[in-house]
Amino acid sequence: MAGLRKSCHFQFQRIPVILKPKNQGSDNMKAIVLEAADQPLILKEVDTPTPGPGEVLVKIKAAALNRRDYWITIGKYAGIKYPTILGSDGAGIVTEVGSDADKHWLNREVIINPGYGWGDDENFQSNDFKILGLPDDGTFAEYVKVRTEQLFARPGHLSWEQAAALPLAGLTAYRALFIKGQATKGQKVLITGAGSGTGTIAVQLAIAAGCEVFVTSGSDDKINSAKTLGAVAGVNYKSADWAEQLQQLVGGFDVIIDSALGEGFTKLPDICNPGGRIVIFGGTAGNIPALNGRKIFWRQLQLMGTMMGSPANFKAMVDFVNTHEVTPIVDEVFDLADTPKAVASMEHSTQFGKIVIRA
Repeated sequence: MAGLRKSCHFQFQRIPVILKPKNQGSDNMKAIVLEAADQPLILKEVDTPTPGPGEVLVKIKAAALNRRDYWITIGKYAGIKYPTILGSDGAGIVTEVGSDADKHWLNREVIINPGYGWGDDENFQSNDFKILGLPDDGTFAEYVKVRTEQLFARPGHLSWEQAAALPLAGLTAYRALFIKGQATKGQKVLITGAGSGTGTIAVQLAIAAGCEVFVTSGSDDKINSAKTLGAVAGVNYKSADWAEQLQQLVGGFDVIIDSALGEGFTKLPDICNPGGRIVIFGGTAGNIPALNGRKIFWRQLQLMGTMMGSPANFKAMVDFVNTHEVTPIVDEVFDLADTPKAVASMEHSTQFGKIVIRA
């Protein structure tokens, strides 16, 4: 199956949807719950949520993990509340609506934009911006309640697992590359840490746009996997001279997408072309050490931060994925009951692409 790395066998079939009568209450559902700090994730029965006006209930067919899920489980994320159902990414079927005005969503196959409350300014999110899976209950469950503006039609070329792998990583990568980075056809793009879920989809989006894509990774196998997706070349960042190797290969980059920061970040301005853009959306390797600002202003470089994206960015990302038939890479699929094992597997970042939960 395209976009699937490890051997998993799927059998998809449409099932009839039985609508629950409104205002009659709901049955229980199974969900993965984090009940308290220093407690493991558990599978338990909870109340199935009931949608209100402007909301729908989605029967989850597949959900995907993000790094934030791991950070929450180990207590290293802001604003953690207990109990909570994690999971920001999901794809499924709308089975119930909160008002007659939204009946056109019934039985539709959808993916979910995990962000809501962005606000009116495309440049940054409002103070009301939230991400599904904390504070509101998320997609590691049989059902999830979301707002109608978070719904988008499932891309027809994607399986449920591939569709679930798209939203958060796809949105983040799209905004970083094309809204902030202004990457265009023929430009040289460097994507650091290319084996992550966001890294792999960033590679795919940039290649689909006609960019010359180069990568870094701490794994030679992941570099080779990125090359099979269309990356020109890659360098192992564990090498002391990784930046020099890239400079010899390429000369310089027009756009660099980075989610690590850390000590290695100081070398990025050195391998930018004049007028280059460095876009950051994560900090897995720590903070940025002291930078030589003269290099930045003298060479007209731009250093920008980004996170997630607006509803308009999400729509543009989905349109791009449909047009170019981009297929997110799914590394491994777990059953809902095995979600704790799936989250724990993120600790060592061995995956190439996304880890997905089949509900």
